[in-house]
Amino acid sequence: MSRIAIAPEFRERVALDEPMSRHTSWHVGGPADAWFTPRDVEDLSAFLRSLPAGVPVTWVGLGSNLLVRDAGIRGVVISVHGVLNALERVGETGVRAEAGVACARLGRQCAKWQLGPADFFAGIPGTVGGALAMNAGAFGGETWDRVVEVETIDRAGERRRRAAGEYRFAYRSVTPPVPGEWFLAATFRFEPRPGASTDSIKALLEKRHAAQPIGAWSCGSVFTNPPGGHAAELIERAGLKGHRIGGAQVSEKHANFIVNGGEATAADLEALIRHVQATVERVHGVKLVPEVRILGEAA
Repeated sequence: MSRIAIAPEFRERVALDEPMSRHTSWHVGGPADAWFTPRDVEDLSAFLRSLPAGVPVTWVGLGSNLLVRDAGIRGVVISVHGVLNALERVGETGVRAEAGVACARLGRQCAKWQLGPADFFAGIPGTVGGALAMNAGAFGGETWDRVVEVETIDRAGERRRRAAGEYRFAYRSVTPPVPGEWFLAATFRFEPRPGASTDSIKALLEKRHAAQPIGAWSCGSVFTNPPGGHAAELIERAGLKGHRIGGAQVSEKHANFIVNGGEATAADLEALIRHVQATVERVHGVKLVPEVRILGEAA
């Protein structure tokens, strides 16, 4: 690893060579040079200001949409799940959620507050910060359709509020007004849903459980759906269901899931992703776009 100059006040709280396999839903990934969990936003701001200018910074939440290569991540990884965890009602129809809040928690709490449509958040296996970064969605709903305002922080530790209209967003895509800012929180606007309960969420999750390999080591959907089609259908029709490379396998249950049976390396998973892309393009003439974020260095 490349050694990083950590300010004295943070040294005891920074883990060096932290295995990313402990922090991703695929359970693979080499070490991060440094791993830091802030106590709160002020602590985070001070830490960012303390870092030398050339040190790369990577943010993670639940690691559910992340493939970290086997040689790991250079620089500092900042974890916010369980720390930036405030979730509160704002007025009659607003909800403010910090970046470390699990999307499933947001969906359930909105149902308890009888606000919606928010059930779709329960189907997103990540945090609010990750959902904001990629406009995550499930069950026909998308994150940015409900965003009113976001709070961000930059490399210098400067915090800002930005209106949703400052961002351009589309299916699984978000373009910020300026680069180099990370999400701290978002305020969402919903509608009153008298009689709402978590029963509808349970029904949606039961439907998902029946169709997807829930419980297996995966990242959720690997590829975005192409215009007018479904990635899973194209992969299945290309004869790839169950296809293996090393310990990685295209799920027999849902072809847009790639699972780690317990022995896969990040290289196995990435090779299978590339093989699925190449095969689907050859068979169908469609280039699938990965939804999963691939980071780090290969072994």
